[in-house]
Amino acid sequence: CVCVCVCVCVCVCVCVCSVLTRCVSPGIPSQVYGGVCSVLTRCVSPGIPSQVYGRCVFSPNQVCLSRYSQPGVWEAYLGLHVQKQNSKNVQKRNLRQVISHPYYNAYTFDNDIALMELDSPVTFSDYIRPICLPSPQHTFPQGNSVWITGWGATREGGSGASILQKAQVRIINSTVCNRLMGGQITSRMTCAGVLTGGVDACQGDSGGPLSSPGTSRMFLAGVVSWGDGCARRDKPGIYSTVTKFRGWIKEKTGV
Repeated sequence: CVCVCVCVCVCVCVCVCSVLTRCVSPGIPSQVYGGVCSVLTRCVSPGIPSQVYGRCVFSPNQVCLSRYSQPGVWEAYLGLHVQKQNSKNVQKRNLRQVISHPYYNAYTFDNDIALMELDSPVTFSDYIRPICLPSPQHTFPQGNSVWITGWGATREGGSGASILQKAQVRIINSTVCNRLMGGQITSRMTCAGVLTGGVDACQGDSGGPLSSPGTSRMFLAGVVSWGDGCARRDKPGIYSTVTKFRGWIKEKTGV
């Protein structure tokens, strides 16, 4: 099972997780944004420009993220909903290591995924719950509704949100998406959005979750990767497809 994260790079680092319906035991009510969990991380190293990135946690001490991979400059705050507003429900962790995918391509964003290990396990609570990792055979059919969450910009070129945001989009046919995106879509990418525009991930949501509701649990379908602007017509968001990396995740983490 997995929890999802979003990361902010400033001079003090934070990683946060909101409420999530428990993946292995239904019946616990969602309390924040329909039960989709997100973790916020901020860098602690001076001189690094302020940016927002995303992460996703898939065991009590391991996190899945996109391409940003310096463990010493990050801290994680789980259970946080509003940035800079700590409470007794928030748990703070440092990072022990970050494992970037060996075939990550910085030009095409193919294999845009990495793993980070927290320095100690997270204690799950009513405010911190795991989301499920799909099996390699799990499918997320085109047209299915999925959720994106994060503290990224609420409009193209805008500033990041202080309160965790969520939006509903749909899985887009890969052939259609590849045509719309100029032939840049690989087999390890999932397209999701609203082709009429207006709903999308944006700057600062990278590495955050694309979550798919099942009958009684939430699955991590993808990780926010890239796009052409934000919420533009006929320009869906592009996500790293988690099922394509399950073998690698298990090899590195045992999960």
